[in-house]
Amino acid sequence: MEERGDGSGAVQYGALLAGALLCVLVLRRWIAGGVCRCSVRLDGKTVLITGANTGIGKETARDLARRGARVVMACRDLTRAEQAAEEIRGSTGNGNVVIRHLNLASLHSVRQFAKEFLISEERLDVLINNAGVMMCPKWLTEDGFETQLAVNHLGHFLLTNLLLPKLRSSAPSRVVTVASIAHRGGAIDFQDPFFERRPYSSLSSYRQSKLANVLFCRELARRMQGSGVTSLSLHPGVIRTELGRHVESWCPLLGILLATPSLLLMKTPHQGAQTSIYCAVAPGLELLSGSYFSDCSLKAPAPEGSDDVAASRLWELSTRLVSLAPGDL
Repeated sequence: MEERGDGSGAVQYGALLAGALLCVLVLRRWIAGGVCRCSVRLDGKTVLITGANTGIGKETARDLARRGARVVMACRDLTRAEQAAEEIRGSTGNGNVVIRHLNLASLHSVRQFAKEFLISEERLDVLINNAGVMMCPKWLTEDGFETQLAVNHLGHFLLTNLLLPKLRSSAPSRVVTVASIAHRGGAIDFQDPFFERRPYSSLSSYRQSKLANVLFCRELARRMQGSGVTSLSLHPGVIRTELGRHVESWCPLLGILLATPSLLLMKTPHQGAQTSIYCAVAPGLELLSGSYFSDCSLKAPAPEGSDDVAASRLWELSTRLVSLAPGDL
């Protein structure tokens, strides 16, 4: 194209650049999704968040600490947890942020954590089941469970049930479970949940565990009717966090695709935490117990996430797998 000396080429280039930047800004705003604009304070309330030392768990802890809550960060790595807690204390001015050791891949650790929590804490107003693993290799936990189902669902299932007495006594209280849109297309294999007889697929396993989150939320809500305990689940969005580290190692090409340009297509941890925060603090959600949220809005789960029969079967299976006895409740 022939250059013109009147500067019109530069003007056109500038207009194109400005248009491109505007498109990027609009795209980023759309990807960011909903924002929790609720100003509710949590003074005198206690919040427990699993996996709170990094990613959306850390940003959720920061927000709820800023609202005045006592925040208990339940984490596997205490060194990193203390670093995160100290940062949150400094940035919010809330010194009532504490760490506790919890390894969701160990039923013994879950039971020990719950025992100590019930003794040491006066109340539990919000439990946020946030921690998780994503598309890891086929690893077995010390209990012999496939890791994704064990950490993402079974550990949280046992933890929630063991803490129900404190949730009931603190009512109105909430259980918020971080699921994923990946539950769509998932299926619970009740005959072979740990891929012992079928070929292991990290994606199928992840989908199964996220579907389990949604079904667990639904069945918990049914069982807690009239108790003052509200159960909600959510999709946080596609977020650039450490959760994707196994995806990148499993598929190097995908790791390249997740590099800088694609960051435009992902939420930041702060943005990804908004729906967790919304479900924890927004008033009126008691009437929506068992529901699924995304971008701080009520959304319909996939049909497989609305299967009450599967939800009840999963509850019974999970009860057997974690050896949950009536005396535990």
